[in-house]
Amino acid sequence: MTEKTDVVLIGAGIMSATLGALLRQLQPDWSISLFERLDAAAAESSDPWNNAGTGHSALCELNYSPQAPDGSVDITKAVDINERFQVSRQFWSYGVENGILRDPSAFINPIPHVSFVHGADNVQYLRKRYEALAPHPLFEGMEYIDSPDEFSRRLPLMARGRDFSDPIALNWTDGGTDIDFGSLTQELLAYLGASGADLAFGHEVRDLSKQSDGSWLVTVRNVRTRESRTLISKFVFVGAGGGALPLLQKANIKEAKGFGGFPVSGQFFRCVNPALINQHEAKVYGKAAVGAPPMSVPHLDTRVIKGKPGLLFGPYAGWTPKFLKDGKNTDLFKSVRPNNIFSLLGVGVTELGLTKYLVSELLKSEAGKVITLSEFIPRAEARDWELITAGQRVQVIRRKGAGGVLEFGTAVIAAQDGTIAGLLGASPGASTCVTAMLDVLQRCFPQEYAEWTPKLKEMVPSLGVKLSEDPALFHEVWDWTSKALNLVDGGDNTPRRAGVAANA
Repeated sequence: MTEKTDVVLIGAGIMSATLGALLRQLQPDWSISLFERLDAAAAESSDPWNNAGTGHSALCELNYSPQAPDGSVDITKAVDINERFQVSRQFWSYGVENGILRDPSAFINPIPHVSFVHGADNVQYLRKRYEALAPHPLFEGMEYIDSPDEFSRRLPLMARGRDFSDPIALNWTDGGTDIDFGSLTQELLAYLGASGADLAFGHEVRDLSKQSDGSWLVTVRNVRTRESRTLISKFVFVGAGGGALPLLQKANIKEAKGFGGFPVSGQFFRCVNPALINQHEAKVYGKAAVGAPPMSVPHLDTRVIKGKPGLLFGPYAGWTPKFLKDGKNTDLFKSVRPNNIFSLLGVGVTELGLTKYLVSELLKSEAGKVITLSEFIPRAEARDWELITAGQRVQVIRRKGAGGVLEFGTAVIAAQDGTIAGLLGASPGASTCVTAMLDVLQRCFPQEYAEWTPKLKEMVPSLGVKLSEDPALFHEVWDWTSKALNLVDGGDNTPRRAGVAANA
């Protein structure tokens, strides 16, 4: 028996959860069905240990502020990503104040964001980066530090045993955050389920077929019983992480033609020594090695997961043909189509540096990984760390000319008639999820979007405005979101300590 629904969401990650929560607020009478092949929400890309280094707002990620050949620093991408992150903060604040989300400290906590470099040339670059960003409204409060004594005071774990004859420098921002997107996703889906949505775990979407009336026939299989369900849906969103590309290909929409995917896995060292974890409270990002891709930026990263602080270092890139951590070794090969084979081959020719980097990472021993860690923690010992495999990422390959280009970002693909959309790519991904889903709404529901705008402005007061061009509005929404998300102590608005509630 074919069921009918207004919206089908594929995947129980942060993207589907965000879109579902937005739609429930905007159109509470619409029926929503969500399908997830795994048995839990956020168990793939949104899981906190699979989605490492979260809290992207371009405060510390140096790949978002590259240095030009003339020595100047381009902050365009940093400003854009920060703008998008502010949109997420506003929606989460609205969610806390309106019963969509419960305790904000369960998913977001204040953590300083820090850029770290060493060597005379890199120190000079970081100074220029600071001079470009610090006057900007979205980056107010950033500090430049090149004093070994101040470095040692703020980052004792990184200072112990360090040879300060090699110059060091930091860009330090107290207003950064750490986000557990696993907990956030679970809260959003709990709200969605309580509001009447059908959430089906252990169910895999096997096929998507366009009907003559513009609706979609969605074929779903229970992975345990092997029983099938079919639904007719007016709109489908494919938020399946690495599984999105194969499903969009099955949908056979022209907008997905020419796209390919390049899967990259990653490993991290996770600290198992509580004494070391307690000596470090910051997200510290360095510079990628020469010739390495942006996704390889090393970071020593404080995480707060289920209220408990943790510490990780990485990434150490790997490779597998799987599109999902729980995927199959045939995923990459099955994604090859006549319409994207030249895109894939083109990237194979132009990204030889990436291939060389991946091979070197795959050959690196655990002892070699500890040596890399020692650039951040000079006295690092293997016994204090365990190696974990993080989530799988599928980087976007987009057609360009006769070949293709590899993109380290996210891309929304939407059919021209607005009946189906999906998200491809990775970083900064989750941190800018609200902007991405607003893009889906605007492209797929243009008529309704105009009617929804007043409600959307309740949820995101800065909608349609660039905060970088309106400092007064930025300060207003920053103060509001900082308080609503419990990121500051009540009296003087200073960031509270990570994982410690303001009322504790």
